[in-house]
Amino acid sequence: MKKKLKIIGISFLILLLLLIASPFIFQSQIKDMVKNFINNNVNAKVEFNDVDLSFIRSFPQANVTLDNLVITNFEPFKNDTLARVKQLSLDMSVKELFKTASEDPIIVNSINVDDALINLKTNKDGQVNWDIAKENTNNTSPDTSNNDGFAFDIENYSINNSAFNYIDESANTLIKVTNINHTGNGIFSGDTSQLDTKTEANVTFSIDSTEYLSNNLIKLDALIDLDIPNQTYTFKDNEGFVNDLPLQFKGYVKQLEDGQEIDISFENPGSSFKEFLAVIPKTYAKNLDNVNTTGNFKVNGVIKGKVTEETIPTLDINILSDNASFKFADLPKRVENININAQIKNETGLVDDTYVNLNALNFKIDQDVFKSSATIKNLTTNMLVNANIDGVLNLANITKAYPIELENELKGILKAKLNTSFDMNAIETNAYERIKNNGMVSVSGFEFSSADIVNPINISNAEVNFNPGTIKLDKFNATTGQSDLNATGTINNLLGFLLSDKKLKGDFNVNSNKFVVSDFMIEGGSEAPVNQSTEPDTALKIPEFLDCNVTANATTVVYDNLTLKDVKGSLKIADGKAQLNNMTSSIFDGNLSLNGLVDTTKEQSTFKMQLGASNFNISESFNGLDMLQALAPIAKALEGKLNSSIDISGTLGQDFTPILNTISGDAFAELLTGEFKPKNEQLFTALESKLNFLDFSKLNLKDLTAKLSFNNGQVNVQPFDIKYKDIKMTIGGSHSFSNTMNYQVVIDVPAKYLGSDVNALINKINDPAVNNITIPVTASVSGNTTKPQVSTDLTSGVKTLTQQLVEIQKQKLINQGKGKLNDAIGNILNNNNQSSDSTSTTTNNPVKDVIGGLLGGNKPKDSTKTDSTKTKNNVKDVLGGLFGKKKESD
Repeated sequence: MKKKLKIIGISFLILLLLLIASPFIFQSQIKDMVKNFINNNVNAKVEFNDVDLSFIRSFPQANVTLDNLVITNFEPFKNDTLARVKQLSLDMSVKELFKTASEDPIIVNSINVDDALINLKTNKDGQVNWDIAKENTNNTSPDTSNNDGFAFDIENYSINNSAFNYIDESANTLIKVTNINHTGNGIFSGDTSQLDTKTEANVTFSIDSTEYLSNNLIKLDALIDLDIPNQTYTFKDNEGFVNDLPLQFKGYVKQLEDGQEIDISFENPGSSFKEFLAVIPKTYAKNLDNVNTTGNFKVNGVIKGKVTEETIPTLDINILSDNASFKFADLPKRVENININAQIKNETGLVDDTYVNLNALNFKIDQDVFKSSATIKNLTTNMLVNANIDGVLNLANITKAYPIELENELKGILKAKLNTSFDMNAIETNAYERIKNNGMVSVSGFEFSSADIVNPINISNAEVNFNPGTIKLDKFNATTGQSDLNATGTINNLLGFLLSDKKLKGDFNVNSNKFVVSDFMIEGGSEAPVNQSTEPDTALKIPEFLDCNVTANATTVVYDNLTLKDVKGSLKIADGKAQLNNMTSSIFDGNLSLNGLVDTTKEQSTFKMQLGASNFNISESFNGLDMLQALAPIAKALEGKLNSSIDISGTLGQDFTPILNTISGDAFAELLTGEFKPKNEQLFTALESKLNFLDFSKLNLKDLTAKLSFNNGQVNVQPFDIKYKDIKMTIGGSHSFSNTMNYQVVIDVPAKYLGSDVNALINKINDPAVNNITIPVTASVSGNTTKPQVSTDLTSGVKTLTQQLVEIQKQKLINQGKGKLNDAIGNILNNNNQSSDSTSTTTNNPVKDVIGGLLGGNKPKDSTKTDSTKTKNNVKDVLGGLFGKKKESD
């Protein structure tokens, strides 16, 4: 006995070892089998990580598992993913693994799919991406053909945590099914069998961007009879759920050569109005256990006919409720007098003939009665809409009557009496003549608050009147923070904005007594520094859905630390940009004009402006505007008026002020009147200490003009001239927005200002022309405005001037000597002529003797000794005077 048990144990152990080892033995064969099947049957790129074989996982059957299976399309859907499956598991008999290629197909008994994504697509040309099966070109009979592939004799299957997308570009249709969990059990080997299925998924269904199901939870428990030879599938004992609304249905689906034949009817088994609330997605419906309802609710329908390329089944679906009400136990308001009468119909089988009649959708909350009705035709092509709204709704009662959680609290009274008739093509093409509107919509006491804005927006009253050709905004009075707004205008395509992806177009007149820009900023937006290089995501943006013209008129506008008066102008707002035209304002005791563009479409907003300043108060404007201080930091030492024009572009901070190190442009300024206050600036104190003959408080700056350019945080000032008394100064150079400076002041300094030594020389020369002599003195300014560094070449200039004056003095003395000699000779000649008669007997020629003596000639005769000696002394005296020698005593 022990020996038998030992043999059994050893046999069992060997069997167990074989079961464990066999997958490794047959691993290669399984891979080849799968690859062979794929290559022979699929016209697509198929990839998978690995194939795993196990005899234990589904014992006594074999289990084959594919990991990370990906199927990618060829043309015309090249590189599109048809399917992605994390794990595909097949169970089959062990003997199926040993079939050769010449035998029957491998029979699969069970399939399990985990985490799959299937994308089915039909393009505009009607081509489909799932048609990837290769054509069978083998013409031999089925009995003798080589059937290398799989066959299915399924007993159970499951699809877990998967998703399915269907996109039909030709019909603009989308079906999106997520969170799919589906199981099926049955015997498929006979001609007839039964399949028991359970399905749960979330479904979204839309046509032409209109959603008819929006992530609705669908459940289906279906028992299906399968008639394989006749390809007929009959539903029996079936119950499904749309959200929590139960639906029972019966009927069949039959496969035809050109499509399917469908005959299905359904209805909700109960009739309580609570079942209507169950249709609402759970995200909004909350808990229905504590709701009290009255009245009835019934849904029933029949779908019957053929599904082909040209036809759909006829439809007759009805939704009815009469005099119903509901109230949630923990909410104060009841919704009552609810009447719903709606039909979805198609009587011809042509898809374009499907229509919806909403004969009534009425309800009452407190004393507010709201009524509506609509007809919608041509659902899949050019949808036609005719709708009526008549009623009053207190927006605050929405959350008091229904447990919906809104991001922002609503307040206000909505009143509407409106009829609208249009087709979607008219909205999309702006064919306003086909859009018929009559009536009005008004809102009063409306309050909107959000975490994205600093202050709630309060609309005291707004009224829109609808006419066949126009939509007029007749009233719009609102406040937020310290700001008030009053607007009127014309809206061109309100329905296109509300029902499609069109932009809101119109022309508006906006008036305000006080408009504070910070009231409209995104919360936290004004706290970041204006010179930052990166901007947070909360920066203020111009909405891209706006396409309108705005004429603005504001008594007071507060922007940052500036107060603008009488602001007028126009704006063109489109595509996230604002074009400012002829904007004018009073500020700094003068007038401001600007034209330009603000662009908020990029990550950082940009601007490009032309500004004109007229009669600006200099000190106020330069103290109030950081940008002007950066362009001309020393100008705040001025008092008076100026005109200026500035072309500027750059990047805006989140509070819509310029980021200084990004701006570039050109500027021109003209001082109309100017008084200098040099004590306000250390730079001028430093200059006066180096050039003590200057007094900047006495500068005459009237009619001074200056041009400058700026880029990358650097300002370049073109040389300009100013005058101080009889001193001319030429100033030019550059500085940065961080106030580092590199300037040169070239001063033409008259000689008289250059010290006592120079003035002594000037007085000795005693010539007024010398006072007009000037020398250029260069003052170099560096450092920054708070700690300026000034250096001059004044010492070398004075030295050069002194040398010039000495040379002038020398030349003047020489010229004076020559002049005195000529005068002496002339006097002598004149004296000689006057006494010639009386002396002719006593002297021969005294002049000749003097000249001869000067030139070293012969001495005069004795008879004339006395007179000639006297003459020589006179000449000596003259020459001595010329050369500065002292006279000898007689």
